[in-house]
Amino acid sequence: MSPAAPPASVPVLHIEGGVATITLNRPAQRNRLENADLKALLVHFDTVNRDEAVRVLVLTANTSGQPRPVFCAGYDIGGFDEPGHGSTFFEEIPDALAAMRPVTVCALNGSVYGGATDVVLACDLRMGLLGIEWRMPATALGLHYYPSGLQRYVSRFGLAATRRAFLTARPFTDRQLEALGLFEALVGPSDWAATQQALVRDLLALAPVAVQETKQSIREIEVGLGDVARMREREQRSSQSEDFAEGRAAFAQRRVPVFTGR
Repeated sequence: MSPAAPPASVPVLHIEGGVATITLNRPAQRNRLENADLKALLVHFDTVNRDEAVRVLVLTANTSGQPRPVFCAGYDIGGFDEPGHGSTFFEEIPDALAAMRPVTVCALNGSVYGGATDVVLACDLRMGLLGIEWRMPATALGLHYYPSGLQRYVSRFGLAATRRAFLTARPFTDRQLEALGLFEALVGPSDWAATQQALVRDLLALAPVAVQETKQSIREIEVGLGDVARMREREQRSSQSEDFAEGRAAFAQRRVPVFTGR
């Protein structure tokens, strides 16, 4: 488990054993995102991207003391009035998260609202806590959402559920989210830590370069920038790598592979 987060602050970054954990850390404010938090997240993303030893990023929240756990109540709309901020600045956070080098996992340990839902969708994988709620109230506030966020919603939710999210502003239950295929796992508090640890362990067991380059290709396809020649180059490199040789040998010998990233 990640170390306990310190008193309320901007998001906290902890790196250990190839895993970076970013914890939203304003539990008394239901982890709403202020402009200072957004700036801190961008700094943390850059730090993680530059650390080649990091292969998995987990995004979670400090929910201590909350009557019902809330991962994030969304963007503090008061921040729209600050010069140079608002929806255009907020959009940088999920866009940067979606483009990160490591595999990203959202450990969604509470309900989530507003722009924070797009931050969740920007992660590669998600696990959810039983009983959580999800709501996108943009149109109820009079706001047309930004393009990349709508694109992510359509990609993850599909058209029908995206229409429901934005055109009714009604909440989704945990089971409705699960039916959309949003979660790798949906578990209760007693199974949370073990489930998260198992998922991270499985990700760390994969060939690191193959995972990162495959993630990059999937990302390019998703945003309409897929290039067959570039993907063929990645395929060719991986087929000639030491990791692929090790993977084949381990399969033949019925043992766990030991990948080196070469």
